[in-house]
Amino acid sequence: MLDRLQALADRYEKLSELLCDPDVASDPKKLRDYSKEQSDLQGAYEAYMEYKNVISELEAAKAMMQEKLDDEMRDMVKMEIEDLSGRQKELEERIRVLLLPKDPNDDKNVIVEIRGAAGGDEAALFAADLYRMYTRYADTQGWRTELMEANINDLGGFKEVIFMISGKGAYSKMKYESGAHRVQRIPVTESGGRIHTSTSTVGVMPEIEDFEVEILDKDIRVDTFCSSGAGGQSVNTTKSAVRVTHVPTGIIATCQDGKSQNDNKAKALQVLRARIYDIKRQEEEAKSAAERKSKVGTGDRSERIRTYNFPQSRVTDHRIGLTLHKLDQVLNGDMEDIVQALTITEQAELLERENQL
Repeated sequence: MLDRLQALADRYEKLSELLCDPDVASDPKKLRDYSKEQSDLQGAYEAYMEYKNVISELEAAKAMMQEKLDDEMRDMVKMEIEDLSGRQKELEERIRVLLLPKDPNDDKNVIVEIRGAAGGDEAALFAADLYRMYTRYADTQGWRTELMEANINDLGGFKEVIFMISGKGAYSKMKYESGAHRVQRIPVTESGGRIHTSTSTVGVMPEIEDFEVEILDKDIRVDTFCSSGAGGQSVNTTKSAVRVTHVPTGIIATCQDGKSQNDNKAKALQVLRARIYDIKRQEEEAKSAAERKSKVGTGDRSERIRTYNFPQSRVTDHRIGLTLHKLDQVLNGDMEDIVQALTITEQAELLERENQL
């Protein structure tokens, strides 16, 4: 581990030199790439510098114990050694986590798709609740949200809603949300006061750049049609809505909430690239599923991941057995306890896997 850390520190310091080089400063691509690489290394670098300082102080304290000391001074040095030893262990654990393989998509923006599944109108209303939960959580993280497509039912629920969350680390925290979300409550359409169970599915996909998934013009079919729903005077009068079909795979993406046909086409292509990438990723996950089964899930939308129980104000994440009795707060965007618990579980799994190698 120390060899890896020293190599990392050497690279971090080399990047500091490169970023001061006038040739790099005048090259936007190199400046961006080197700045990002250094930013990715910064946490481990700073932890390693602190670790080296603690080890140095610990060695000095142990050397003092070999000298002639009065009882009071010896007790003080013993306490210092205990404190430094504890700090050493804490830093070693932190560094092990920082050195874990990082998901290359963690810093990316995300495209989120929510669909009402089992439960009709109630499922659509719950999909709207999930949409509000995620947009409010995004606000707490300083992220920006942008609606890309929405299919609204008569009660104001979402049969389907697609939106983008933009901000540093968005995928690293939102990636755990893919799967089936179950709600248990009395629907507004229920006159007899009976509790119903409904589900909505969530899909979280990293935003994919053009070069990551190439879509050739010859492989797509673009159809235009009149927008429906909210959208101002252009609704149902101009063909601004766009449907893009990827002919080789049959994957379709539609967008009608943009300001123009070109805007809608660009957004539809964003969704299309993300869906193509997501399918390939799930295929790769399926290949390795026989070797390992992650507690935090595979990202499959059919996998039931969480239950929101209104009568008991309870939220349960089934993947890690976490139960919180603060349903209102969670639905209002207070999701950090859940996200942190899932992150820690995934890190523990990765550490266990690393130790087995």
